Amino acid sequence: MSSLLPHSSPARWEKLGERVLATTRVLELRAVRYRHPARGTEKDFAVIHAPDWCNILALTPADDLVLVRQFRFGTGDYSLEIPGGMIERGEDPVTAAMRELREETGFTGARARLLGSVHPNPALQANRCHFVLVEDAASTVAMAWDADEEIAVTTAPVADVLSWARSGRITHALVLNALFLLEPVWAEIIRGRQPVTD
Repeated sequence: MSSLLPHSSPARWEKLGERVLATTRVLELRAVRYRHPARGTEKDFAVIHAPDWCNILALTPADDLVLVRQFRFGTGDYSLEIPGGMIERGEDPVTAAMRELREETGFTGARARLLGSVHPNPALQANRCHFVLVEDAASTVAMAWDADEEIAVTTAPVADVLSWARSGRITHALVLNALFLLEPVWAEIIRGRQPVTD
């Protein structure tokens, strides 16, 4: 079993204040001033403040996952992902996930639950991403995309999607996080379907 050595514990810097450098529709860039507790040095660090996000693992009755393919401006290329989006201020992550799934894909589901949450990049970002499993997902409503959204919606067997994650076909880090959390849940679902033998 591994453990941190006492001398390896890093210092907790003291936050002194912050100021906004830039504001956009999806994030705010802030300079956050910190002081080192032992050295006394002060420094500004760039921190991105964005709303929390949700990513949705929508599982159909046929054991397929709902996937989206869209052009991403950060990479300048297409990305194969699970549906996801921003959580509105005060909105519950599961409620937000059901809304985003409906808006992006036209799918709705019978049951939804939170699988886990992560900090997307704690070095630079202050927000969290929440992963929600939606079961019995089916295409039932019209999509309601944002002005700049163009999304190709498809489904694929869970086993194939997990294989694509391992092979590098899926490269979105938060989607990989979601699939990591799904894998043991999926194994449990499969085990629960196996007949009981004496």
